[in-house]
Amino acid sequence: MKYRTRENDMLDRICLAHYGRADAVPEVLASNPQLAEQPPVLPANLIIDLPTLTQPHEPTPVRLWD
Repeated sequence: MKYRTRENDMLDRICLAHYGRADAVPEVLASNPQLAEQPPVLPANLIIDLPTLTQPHEPTPVRLWD
């Protein structure tokens, strides 16, 4: 899927909105190496390829007590 950025977009927020998790950023960066040259707050009208993720997200269990 292609995504066109809007003013003040950030990659982690785009990933959270599209994938439901922000930890997909490394996979999106791998598909879009040119994004590494951009500032954290992305300019408007960049085209980002949002790839299909190969591995589902496994949430890390939280343990309150050992």
